[in-house]
Amino acid sequence: MGRTGPATHFLDVPGARLRYQVHGSGPLLLMIGSPMGSRGFTSLAGLLAADFTVVTYDPRGILGSTVADPEQEAAPGLLADDVRRLITALAAGPAHVFGNSGGAVTGLALVTRYPDAVRTLVAHEPPVTALLPDAERIRATIDELCAEYGAGRREVALRAYTELTGISFVPPSAPGQAPTAEQYTPPQDARALLDRFFGCILQPTTRYRPDLGVLRATFVPVTVAGGTTSRGQLYHRTAAVLADRLERPLVTFPAGHTGFQEEPERFAALLRAAFAGARTGPGPAPSPTPAR
Repeated sequence: MGRTGPATHFLDVPGARLRYQVHGSGPLLLMIGSPMGSRGFTSLAGLLAADFTVVTYDPRGILGSTVADPEQEAAPGLLADDVRRLITALAAGPAHVFGNSGGAVTGLALVTRYPDAVRTLVAHEPPVTALLPDAERIRATIDELCAEYGAGRREVALRAYTELTGISFVPPSAPGQAPTAEQYTPPQDARALLDRFFGCILQPTTRYRPDLGVLRATFVPVTVAGGTTSRGQLYHRTAAVLADRLERPLVTFPAGHTGFQEEPERFAALLRAAFAGARTGPGPAPSPTPAR
């Protein structure tokens, strides 16, 4: 494929139609976000397309991917089924997989359910809050803010989410200026994404409890990563506890929860290193730089 831009395709899966894009050539590399779709990986995909066939996609119900039942929970196992069907349709697997945030949880479910589909997995800040010692408090907070969002109090829910996670969906206010409701009114597609995130994605994703026994024993190399500037935030904490439970180091990637957008060149270099030891058989993941 030429360098003029990625080719866009569609795949029908049970209950949904997935839109995906294919960039470059080489070994298959699938990038997964949730709720983020393909466009969030644009810079990173472009940097890696010289070395990999990079596939990005919109999860069911997000942006260009439709869903038959808009009220259906986007459980990690269901999303992993979608990804496995996508890898099968591409007929180029097993795939290197990079998952960010909820997409990292999808990646963990994919390795657990379909290890033969995955060559290596880099799970960047998966929000597996069920592993934390204060999991019950966090679950109650998430349930409450999702209820606020569903009741139309979007600004309350978004502020609560930012307070809980350290992640904001809007630019920060000027110093000393309180956020206004207008700041929480993004473009139409972003509004639809947020509606689906708080209605169908956030709760099943954060309630997911990885099968640690399966993940410890798998022949798929799994790297758990956290950002340099997100230390102390909720999803860096979940990454750290997951790495500890899997008895492997937490690997440092640049910048924050979406560091691949902030520092894509450095991020791409670390992904190349993580994928360099492509799977040839059972064994643990070779690690890039452990977190300090």
